Amino acid sequence: MSRILIVEDEKHLAEGVRFNLELEGFQVSVSDNAEAVLKMLIDNKEPFDVLLLDVMLPGMDGFTAARQLRAGGCYIPILMLTARGRADDVLEGFDAGADDYLPKPFELKILMARIHGLLRRSRWAEAATQTSDRFEVNGKTIDFEGQQIIAGDKKASLTLMESNLLQFLLRNEGKTVSRKQILESVWGVREDTDTRAIDNFIVRLRRYLEDDPQQPQHLQTVRGVGYKLVQKLRKETPSE
Repeated sequence: MSRILIVEDEKHLAEGVRFNLELEGFQVSVSDNAEAVLKMLIDNKEPFDVLLLDVMLPGMDGFTAARQLRAGGCYIPILMLTARGRADDVLEGFDAGADDYLPKPFELKILMARIHGLLRRSRWAEAATQTSDRFEVNGKTIDFEGQQIIAGDKKASLTLMESNLLQFLLRNEGKTVSRKQILESVWGVREDTDTRAIDNFIVRLRRYLEDDPQQPQHLQTVRGVGYKLVQKLRKETPSE
């Protein structure tokens, strides 16, 4: 039975979502503040499968909570819920570490589809970690199924969105991809929106892959257009 954690200060909404999720067979917990959730997930390491996180919370907001969860090493799939549905707000949520974003008001069937999608991706990742191919860039191993980058004895975990962006760049290795292409293909945002969110993701990926992130050799900026990954990839067979 999958466990869902809802962080929502609108009690009627939280209880309505809880009721419907429980009818679907989920085990559900509810909290109305982000600080308690950080304690549950980071300090106590309570096992949940998906986090439904509202943005507009009393005290710490959802964006800050998501960033602190990721900084604390918690990579639970996060579905952000908010009335703020502008493209820039959506991208801020992804930049904070969210894996999906659902503007309010939403239909129950859409919420269910998003939750099942996150659970399905998590199951695929878990099942494939033992058999998936890996890729090597600049002497660092990228394990997409395990959502991590391995450099020697060090491992850096990737959020789902970081992984998706890196996969997109690798599929287009040697080609310049525009910010608009990234918005549409990775984030699914159908607007010509310029945002620092994409740039911030690139900065983080450079920290993982580059020897000198300030002078990137592999994830290059094409001024006025977008980015390209220029190193030829070598597929690596996982060791037994």
